[in-house]
Amino acid sequence: MTHTTPSKGKLFLVPAPLDFGCDSESNLQNSMPMGTLTVAAKLQYWVCENAKSARAYLKRVHEITPLSAPIQALHIQELPREVHKKGDHTGNFDARHLLAPALEGHDVGLVSEAGMPAVADPGSSVVRAAHDLGIEVIPLTGPVSILLALAASGLNGQNFAFVGYLPQDASERTHRLKELESLALKTGQTQLFIETPYRNAAMLQALLQTLQHNTRLATSSGLTLSTGTCVSDTVKNWRQKKSPLNNSTPVVFALGR
Repeated sequence: MTHTTPSKGKLFLVPAPLDFGCDSESNLQNSMPMGTLTVAAKLQYWVCENAKSARAYLKRVHEITPLSAPIQALHIQELPREVHKKGDHTGNFDARHLLAPALEGHDVGLVSEAGMPAVADPGSSVVRAAHDLGIEVIPLTGPVSILLALAASGLNGQNFAFVGYLPQDASERTHRLKELESLALKTGQTQLFIETPYRNAAMLQALLQTLQHNTRLATSSGLTLSTGTCVSDTVKNWRQKKSPLNNSTPVVFALGR
């Protein structure tokens, strides 16, 4: 008697809306393509950043297109907490065990709390493990905060870099900002970085104190949402108008010339 090995499932990278679960009354179809929601509704195996957020998201999906199984019956695995805090781009975390269902023939979804998983969010270790295991990786369409912010900034979209989070220490942050500004002004490469809501105001203050007055600074928050904002102007003008920042969602900052 011969035993056949089941064909491998696929890993779907499933974007989530940029509201971080804060606006559950909004219609997902305003920012999420129906095709992505349809795929998400069929998946019964998930790897996520936060199980509670993932379930809340899937509950909203279910209101548009029914899930193939009750939420309580879904198999949801969380990435380790240290991966959330320190990132998984270093290659130190082996995520292959999270893809055991795919090796048994089940499709698996990867989702973060907002936006595209593995882009300014955890998940790259899972994607890397899928490639190493010969599992097909399929990114689905949805909002990516970094690219939305870049497009809305008016800065150079042909040459840009995303540098993640900047140091929290004030002196180290100032040094890093000067480095990024020098690179942007010298090469024309737009520099993008992100900050958590409770540090938005401190970051803006550091930028206005550190950058040259002709450097252009753009901030974007909650794009695709009804509360979304994008402001792009020279540092000189920023200092004059003192525009407030959204303190309920992360802000993507961009600087350039």
